[in-house]
Amino acid sequence: RVHEYGGAAATLGLDDTLFYSEFTTQRLMKLLKDSKPEPVTPDGERFRFADGVDAGGDSLVMVREDHKKPEPANVVNEVVSVPKNGSDEMTVLATGRDFYAAPRVSPDGTQLAYITWDHPNMPWDATELRLVSLTGDDAPSAASNDHELVSNSNGDTSVLQPIWHPKTGDLFYLSDETGYYNIHKAGKTDGPIATMEHDLGGPSPGWGLGQQGFTFLNDGRLAAVYTKDGKSVLMLGDVTTSSTMTDIVEYGTDDGLPMQFSSVVTDPTNDDTLYFMGGNPSSPGGVYKWSLSERTAATQLCSSSTLSIPSGCISVPKAVEFPCPMGTAYGYYYAPANDNYKCTTEEAPPLLVKAHGGPTAAASTGFNPGIQYWTSRGFAVLDVDYGGSTGYGRDYRRRLRRNWGIVDIDDVCAGAQYLVKEGLADPKRLAIDGGSAGGYTTLGALAFKDVFTAGCSLYGVASLEALASDTHKFESRYLDGLVGKYPEEKAIYKERAPIESVETLNCPILLLQGDEDKIVPPNQAEIMHAALLEKGIPTALKMYKGEQHGFRKAENIEDALDSELYFYSRVFGFDAKGVKGFAIDNLKD
Repeated sequence: RVHEYGGAAATLGLDDTLFYSEFTTQRLMKLLKDSKPEPVTPDGERFRFADGVDAGGDSLVMVREDHKKPEPANVVNEVVSVPKNGSDEMTVLATGRDFYAAPRVSPDGTQLAYITWDHPNMPWDATELRLVSLTGDDAPSAASNDHELVSNSNGDTSVLQPIWHPKTGDLFYLSDETGYYNIHKAGKTDGPIATMEHDLGGPSPGWGLGQQGFTFLNDGRLAAVYTKDGKSVLMLGDVTTSSTMTDIVEYGTDDGLPMQFSSVVTDPTNDDTLYFMGGNPSSPGGVYKWSLSERTAATQLCSSSTLSIPSGCISVPKAVEFPCPMGTAYGYYYAPANDNYKCTTEEAPPLLVKAHGGPTAAASTGFNPGIQYWTSRGFAVLDVDYGGSTGYGRDYRRRLRRNWGIVDIDDVCAGAQYLVKEGLADPKRLAIDGGSAGGYTTLGALAFKDVFTAGCSLYGVASLEALASDTHKFESRYLDGLVGKYPEEKAIYKERAPIESVETLNCPILLLQGDEDKIVPPNQAEIMHAALLEKGIPTALKMYKGEQHGFRKAENIEDALDSELYFYSRVFGFDAKGVKGFAIDNLKD
């Protein structure tokens, strides 16, 4: 739970010992084959550990988060050396900054590279790559400001995902200094090893620890993944014989790879077999195995779900671009798809626009039953990558700077209007939904614009002030960049808060909320609901017992989908067969 979002909770030691953070206590544990887990760190919930590497010898190097003083402003993040034998004597290697990520020890064990940054930056805003020696008679200073600055001397560059080349010992990393997350090599000052107008590093780099969008094969070649037109592309090339990447070869779906994949690793025994996480729109994601030489369809080794949907009910997403106030915005369009039915009475289908969470994140074209649910029932879906989304370069990602509640709302509205113009959506049946940050965009679009005719907010942010004043350390200054400094610019927070503009709401809204949500307290949904009741607008509030910020119980996830469908069926006037009804306030039978 480091940074609350966690990631890289397990580390495989050089001797095949598995080290992992136990979720309940956050203690670091170790597990040997045919043995019971043993604690490595002290009892108690003070420390959290993540993103570790085996430094060789008797220690691990990890990110440690100290919650001795649990208030967000007092939580301390550091890079530490942790003895494998369970000793309490941890050694601090890097300290003095607000956040740390990706500690990586050089192949010869003499140097430690890591990423660090300070408030109010988020990791996609501005970070630093630092380097410190692990050898010498005198212990080096643990103060990060005393360590060598490898990248981001201008203070306005995001540097992520450092990794050492196993053969040459060179240090490689991602940097967005050219405008896109490209791969750079330490010591090379004239740009990336391969200049591309595509972001590498994964769909939403920076949110989770342990993210690694490129790696090295046993023969020294670099393997990286990027997305083009909604599909993942594997890029291989030589980085050992030149300062730039040479002999570049790319592979995609035509070579047997799934539509989306990431986290590529090589088989330690050969360079022909690759493993990765991946998936397609038609089947649940999982772990895949693929042969570089054979280039036949990748084999799925395991999956978290056995769910299967008939091919005739699968809608394959199409990447779309559409005009918006800041130029061009992006998204994925899913047409209605169900071979069991044929519509003969409508010129265009109802449309559901989806606003992803984050907001510095991105839509995915992987298997999403929550989208196929709608397309198999006659809805078209537009999953919008509004300005501020990742994967389209730094300038696009930075469109949301001080513009959250403006650019995102403009773009979801522009996407809906574009599809209407193209004859792909019925202008009288335009709905929008989103959860968390996407719920904020949803409520904002319904409060400040007159494009949509219905909407559904799932645990959506209605009050920006509440979000700014009560959240964990990692995101406690996030809104400084998205909206403005709080409380200095309190007026902007009120101006863009849907909860402060209930008088402008004028279309039916369904509110779905968990009663134990600490991020968006239930009273925000209750206030919105009361305002809609008073205005006589059709509405309903469903409060799910025991749910927090995001629904986790299968029965509640299913009920939320069915409830949204039923709500739209009543508003748009169609029959939602097989769906349990419920009372909708201010809507006559």
